[in-house]
Amino acid sequence: MVAGRTVLVTGVSRDLGRTFARTLASDPTVDRVIGVDVIPPRGDLGDVRFVRADIRNPVIAKVIAREDVDTVVHMSVIATPGSAGARGTMKELNVIGTMQLLAACQKSEQVRQLVVKSSTIAYGASSRDPAMFTEDMEPRRPARSGYSKDVIEVERYVRGFARRRPDVTVTLLRCANVIGPRVVSPLTSYFRMPVIPTVLGFDPRLQFLHESDLHRVLRHAVLEDKGGTFNIAGDGLMVLSQALRRMGRSNLPLPGFAFGGLGSALKSARVADLSPELVAFLTYGRGVDTTRMREELGFEPDYTTVEAFAEFVSTLPPPPRRAEKALAAVAEQLPPVDEDRPAQLSPAGGRHG
Repeated sequence: MVAGRTVLVTGVSRDLGRTFARTLASDPTVDRVIGVDVIPPRGDLGDVRFVRADIRNPVIAKVIAREDVDTVVHMSVIATPGSAGARGTMKELNVIGTMQLLAACQKSEQVRQLVVKSSTIAYGASSRDPAMFTEDMEPRRPARSGYSKDVIEVERYVRGFARRRPDVTVTLLRCANVIGPRVVSPLTSYFRMPVIPTVLGFDPRLQFLHESDLHRVLRHAVLEDKGGTFNIAGDGLMVLSQALRRMGRSNLPLPGFAFGGLGSALKSARVADLSPELVAFLTYGRGVDTTRMREELGFEPDYTTVEAFAEFVSTLPPPPRRAEKALAAVAEQLPPVDEDRPAQLSPAGGRHG
């Protein structure tokens, strides 16, 4: 453990980045925390010093040099455009921003540690997946677009940086879907829908990481200074039908092509963003092995997958009374499952096929 460090955290305008930076700043072994983003955070940063800077711009190198930064925590790889704007801007922030940040770290003689928050979406989701992915495995179907492709490119640049700067400890955290009362993501937006559309005939495996465990593992990675690539997730798995039973909400089973069509309608209505990679995940699911997280990184999550989901569900408001009718009306406009049976609402946790 190294004391007296100066840590730069990217992506602090988003809640997860802001709350992590604020928590880290209260640690007695950390001298200063510098929060960087293109827009100021809306919440309290505590003792974090905010610097408005765009990591896509080489000016980030000047910030690192001026502040004598020795540790960089990169949390700016985002899953949705949000305030960033369109998909093109999101890709620039994710990929070009990471390239510029790594270039700045490479030039700096002070930087000795890099922690990158990545995602298990790097493994993809397909019918050919293994039961559990280990860190050495590759996706069975390489990503061609979207957030998953961004993550793969970001990880490739991080590995390149690690080769060029072997003196820097590089820790890559592949986090399962982060969930919690304050998390806003494509998956939590999906679960917040009053009626949950599902893919007919599939019951995907789900694995979650509680938001507080995300903060804990990032802090652990910074303070323990252990390099490597690690899958990060709560113990255990659950399938979607179990999740729906725990929520007590109705689901709308749809064939795969209709599920994708509904996703486009929901995105246009700003209800949820069922991207192609999320559709694949909600079809096939994904599981990752966390042995290396425990044995090499030395981290143990406080929440299991089931416990993380249960706390999230406990904060959900009851669905509107007319929600089922509204979503059923949308379903009626989609192509039927077959000529004799249209898509119909099912009770929570019912079989899909």
